[in-house]
Amino acid sequence: MKKKIISLAVAGALAAPMTAMADGTNVTLFGSVQAEYATIDIDGVRNGAQAAIGDEAGRSRFGMHITEQLGGGLKAKAHVEYGFNTGSGDIGIARERWVGLANDDWGEVKLGRVQSPFKDFAGGQTIDPFSYTTLHATGSGATMYSPANGYGAGDQGFVNNAARYDSPMVEGFAFSALLMPSDANKLDPITGNGNPANAGGEDGEWDFQVAGKYDFQYDAFDLGLFGGYSRDNVSDDQKALGGILDDEEVWRGGASVGVGDFRLSGQYENINNAVGAATCTTAAALGAVGDTTNGSGTGQCNSAMNLNGDGELWFASAQYAIGNTTLVAQGGKAHARNLTGGAAGRDVWSYTVGLIHQLSRRSRLYGGYQRADVDNNAAAVPNNDRNTYTVGIRHDF
Repeated sequence: MKKKIISLAVAGALAAPMTAMADGTNVTLFGSVQAEYATIDIDGVRNGAQAAIGDEAGRSRFGMHITEQLGGGLKAKAHVEYGFNTGSGDIGIARERWVGLANDDWGEVKLGRVQSPFKDFAGGQTIDPFSYTTLHATGSGATMYSPANGYGAGDQGFVNNAARYDSPMVEGFAFSALLMPSDANKLDPITGNGNPANAGGEDGEWDFQVAGKYDFQYDAFDLGLFGGYSRDNVSDDQKALGGILDDEEVWRGGASVGVGDFRLSGQYENINNAVGAATCTTAAALGAVGDTTNGSGTGQCNSAMNLNGDGELWFASAQYAIGNTTLVAQGGKAHARNLTGGAAGRDVWSYTVGLIHQLSRRSRLYGGYQRADVDNNAAAVPNNDRNTYTVGIRHDF
């Protein structure tokens, strides 16, 4: 009898998820696993070229996406995702984590840790075919905004404690908006008064981004236009303790045009009073940023502006598909202007060539070469030009 009761209990537990799916709940397990052999050679680094097999750019991840039909076209959603490096023993790095509501008529609202519209909605990684590889345009690639505060298009750029809204596509138009009440990860006004990383909200900081896009398609021709604005407001604590003078503003505009097997994409970004843009994530820089002269750091955040400084970023990409293989040539320029009475500026020209071969709908091989020519205007600062080679394989599930 006891065995029968146990058997019925186990059967009931196994049947519960299937019953939930039948009641309108759908749970999707997803992920991606990537490994690449990459060599990075930075001029002036004591140890010379660095080579590794793994996923320093952070493409590998696993997660769960839940959707429940509430009736009347309304859906409840939840998303939990973690990343890992195939070349190391880490077991998970927090990526997106949010809960929200969606409707086909009015769009989708997410609350939690989300991606920036500058990353996955308007330009950014949507037009970079080598995103999440060591050939990416963000960070060391020098041609896309990628700050460590989560507001950019970087591989590991996420925005904490945020609300994001994505509209439905109407006559080819759609827009996205993100609101972040503060840079703090907890409600702690005492530590907020002593730590600029835990300041904001009632202290006067409300960060936000807005972005819009338009898509048009006719036969083999398609056109995409996009633009956006990002504002990182600075709290009193950040101004007092972080040496920050004013709020950061970023303007972006660009387009993507496809005709048959050929596609041309590009974008321009104008950065004013860099705050988060003065640093970039370790994944974007492909290593910890440090003094590359004596070898204490191999990362190079070429596209970072000077703190409180201004600059521009240009990016252009050309792709041509031959069967299952896409040839890619892209690059651009980062221009960090001088600070008034402060640090010198920097110019970086970046060039990338490579190819992507689709083994199937979910698996691909890729490889290529990237050159970054750095011109620091300060005589005492080494230029640290950078050569990057990579070949890798990716499987999505």
